[in-house]
Amino acid sequence: MASSKTNKFKYTAAAAAVLGVASFGAQAQETDFDFGGYVKLDMLVSDYADYESGKNTSDFATSSGSIARQQYIPSVTPVGGDGDDLITDFHARQSRFFFTTNTDLDNGETLTGHIEMDFQLTPDGDERISNSYNPRLRQAFLKYGNWTFGQTWSNFQDLNILAESVDFIGITDGIIFNRQAQIRYTSGGFSASIENPETTVTETRANGATALGDRIVSSDGFMPDVTFKYTGKSDNLTWQASALLRQLTYDVTQTGDDETTFGYGVSFGAKYTFGMDDIRASITTGSGLGRYLGLNTWNGAYIDANGELEAIDSTGISFAYRHFWTEKLRSNVVYSRGWADNDEALLALAGDMTEYTQRLAFNLMYSPASNLTFGAEISQANRETEANVDGDLNRLQLMAMYKF
Repeated sequence: MASSKTNKFKYTAAAAAVLGVASFGAQAQETDFDFGGYVKLDMLVSDYADYESGKNTSDFATSSGSIARQQYIPSVTPVGGDGDDLITDFHARQSRFFFTTNTDLDNGETLTGHIEMDFQLTPDGDERISNSYNPRLRQAFLKYGNWTFGQTWSNFQDLNILAESVDFIGITDGIIFNRQAQIRYTSGGFSASIENPETTVTETRANGATALGDRIVSSDGFMPDVTFKYTGKSDNLTWQASALLRQLTYDVTQTGDDETTFGYGVSFGAKYTFGMDDIRASITTGSGLGRYLGLNTWNGAYIDANGELEAIDSTGISFAYRHFWTEKLRSNVVYSRGWADNDEALLALAGDMTEYTQRLAFNLMYSPASNLTFGAEISQANRETEANVDGDLNRLQLMAMYKF
């Protein structure tokens, strides 16, 4: 993950008059415009050690546009095959642009607007001729006083523990990673939010499934997800503790009567800095976390033998150590693991399920200038099911990134 430089210019009432643009009442005296982003090339050589053509049906290896060919996705690491396929991919899809405004209102408050886009994970486009891809919305929000309205990082997430990685996320398996629409209130180190609800359910025999374990994305949610977070700092230690409360909802029988169950999660993360180096670690656990943990490797609930929703317990951990060899050269060791408590009732109804995923990586980052970075990363990811069927993904990834 990368931050970006910003480039600023001002829009005043005088400029508005020159441009022939109206400036109304509460749109105060002066607006600062910030823009920035980065251009990034990723070069990946992936060894799908357990992919076997005709046996593993995930689209990650059959389509060059698959999400697993752009970044590490824990849930699609292939298992149980005998293949040894090496695949090379080049793409610039992570390249990003953002635009921010800050306006001083005539009531003394400041109004902030922010919009951010990249080209990662979009379904359209291919590598045949022009490599054209649609932009996707990452963030779009406004801030007024203590309030934030719009789409941004979930308040349940801790951005401070994200590792410096050549991969898009790096510590994917064991962390909360989510952006969504919300209303958030912040005061000092405390923040609380209500956020967009979305339930993911594991299909089972109890629902008449023929493809056991398939994911149902429910659109039946009524109650928003609720989060609370506190961020503190003591000398070189920065930490955060957060909690999530949610209602999982799905109309199992499609009669208009929703089945519901309660979900919750707690997370603790910390970053300790010593000299130029730092250590970052986190732990998250809960019941019904679902899509919040590990890019939805595990769903929030399953349909039990009585046709009711039962929440799935899951846990994740992450660790990263960054060491500066010189001011321009540094390395990172990152490890992340996520696992679920798939009880016997779930396994009987849904068949073999993912038990855990994990990833260990080492990278070198070289920055000849503050806004230019070259990186190389080697990693091994592993996924294992409850039936002890496992598979590995070995990857070498190189990058070149220019921030503007």
